[in-house]
Amino acid sequence: MDSYIRSILNASRGTKRVITLFIDSLFIAAAFWLALIVRLDSLAPFSDLDNWLLLALLIPTALFAFINLGLYRAVLRYMNAQALWAIVLGTVITTVSLVLLSFFVGITIPRTMPFIFAWLCLLTVGGSRVLVRAMIGKMATANKESIIIYGAGSAGRQLATALGAGPEYYVRAFIDDDETKQGSIIQGIPVINFKGIYELINKGKATKVLLALPSATRARRKEVLAQLEPLTIKVLSIPGMADVVEGKAKLSEFRDVEIEDLLGRDPVTPKPELMAANITGKVVMVTGAGGSIGSELCRQIVRQQPKKLVLFEISEFGLYSIEKELNEYIINNSIDLELIPIMGSVQRINRIETVMMAFGVQTVYHAAAYKHVPLVEHNVVEGVRNNVFGTFYAAKAAANAGVETFVLISTDKAVRPTNVMGATKRMAELVLQGLAQTKGKGHRTRFCMVRFGNVLGSSGSVVPLFRRQIKEGGPITLTHQDITRFFMTIPEAAQLVIQAGSMGKGGDVFVLDMGEPVKIKDLASKMIRLSGFEVKDKTNPHGDIEIQCTGLRPGEKLYEELLIGDNVGQTTHERIMTASEVMLPLPELNVFLEALDIACHNFDHQVIRQLLLDAPTGFNPTDGICDLVWNAKHESPNEVTTAKVVNLKN
Repeated sequence: MDSYIRSILNASRGTKRVITLFIDSLFIAAAFWLALIVRLDSLAPFSDLDNWLLLALLIPTALFAFINLGLYRAVLRYMNAQALWAIVLGTVITTVSLVLLSFFVGITIPRTMPFIFAWLCLLTVGGSRVLVRAMIGKMATANKESIIIYGAGSAGRQLATALGAGPEYYVRAFIDDDETKQGSIIQGIPVINFKGIYELINKGKATKVLLALPSATRARRKEVLAQLEPLTIKVLSIPGMADVVEGKAKLSEFRDVEIEDLLGRDPVTPKPELMAANITGKVVMVTGAGGSIGSELCRQIVRQQPKKLVLFEISEFGLYSIEKELNEYIINNSIDLELIPIMGSVQRINRIETVMMAFGVQTVYHAAAYKHVPLVEHNVVEGVRNNVFGTFYAAKAAANAGVETFVLISTDKAVRPTNVMGATKRMAELVLQGLAQTKGKGHRTRFCMVRFGNVLGSSGSVVPLFRRQIKEGGPITLTHQDITRFFMTIPEAAQLVIQAGSMGKGGDVFVLDMGEPVKIKDLASKMIRLSGFEVKDKTNPHGDIEIQCTGLRPGEKLYEELLIGDNVGQTTHERIMTASEVMLPLPELNVFLEALDIACHNFDHQVIRQLLLDAPTGFNPTDGICDLVWNAKHESPNEVTTAKVVNLKN
């Protein structure tokens, strides 16, 4: 039977219209004869030739009316209210035609017969279409994946309509927290409360939950995800309505749950006056412009319409990528801005100073740094050269070139560092604090630094790694089960950096409010469960994906901090604080940097380490010297442990 129906459905439009016209003719004839039989309670009307003549005139008239009303242009499986209205109006016209034809031809029919005929015509012509549409719908959903939409609002209804027209998904139900909607049916789909999802999952009637909450706050989305997490069902979200309206995404493009939603932290709207203060109408330079933070700073800066934007980057590909992206944005938004891509290293003071003077740079955001803890542990000299001396040279160049504001992008790892990367970033802070003391004595540059934790989606972030490991079936690897980190989105971090830089007076250490620290193991567990899998552990040996701890890497801390002491002050921005930290006078700083420079030149790692320990950085290393070249020179090849190779890969 199914194959016969499918063959009809797959026929050409012309063939299906001929079949429909023939069937409707039968329905009109059946309604005509049944109306007479019911009214007269007799089969005698069949023997009256006048009735046959009347029917022969009525059928063409009725079909002509239905054709002109567009009934046969409507696709049956997508039949809507317009098609139903055509059936009702066509039935009325047919019934009136029956009365008029009987009058003009002189054939007598019972007075109530037209009313009976109208109801039977509606029942057969209209009811048959509703029935066939239901059958087609049932056949179409047989091979579709059954899903649930969380949210029966406008976005949820639009999503259900889009999915209903597609070949992949069948919407089994809506979930909505609005009690007035629960128990109702929207677009033929039942609206249930949250408890109803358990029954659907247990019966195998749902494989995914789609979050149709594009306008909900992240705090609200976090609450919803916390409810869905124990269900071990794959949870996906739809794009925001702004992206859909702007054409950046389609409503039916599903995405993995954003980690921002798990954190539940809503960004604060940036203050326009702070965003514009150091940028609008000025010449701005970003070092490390192709990196995670540097590129986002560039995106935010372009929106504030500076006079010029200098992209300073050592990576050719990174510079190419960000220049291409920004050029497209500038052209598409008709922004009057000169984009200047410059290749160079911050370790060459003559290069960076010449660039600043050539273009008259007024504001610098210094994002160029080596930030991967294990890599800097294994490449100490380069880490010191880039993070300490790169900052020192960039800052001196800015002072010599008359730059107004210099903002350093620092890190929470600079607080009581246990690794070389953190120690070098704390040294970079000391460099800026030392130079800030000489403001007005040969330079007018305001130096400040902004300290914050991990950003989501940056290079080296655990989130993309976890997603890939889940996709591959696990295991998920993390260094320690108790490790915690602060997290913030890249756009929010960049906006806060720009705003903090506008508030700097000179030597300021700004600290961003990162919210509550996140336990990485808990984050991994949530990602596993929201991907529709179970965590495999001792309590659940038959789970899907295991979380394995590989051990802390060289220099890695369990917990990160944002403040060295308790001297923290508030600013005019609720998520930007100031910290009062120990400083090193410039004469002492110069002596220290000279000694560090010599030690780096001689690759003397013992002296480098001692200098970092003697400086007021709070450096407290948890491992010995891990530099790969140093170890290769001081150990035989057989003594170089495989653990170092494993740590480097991780």
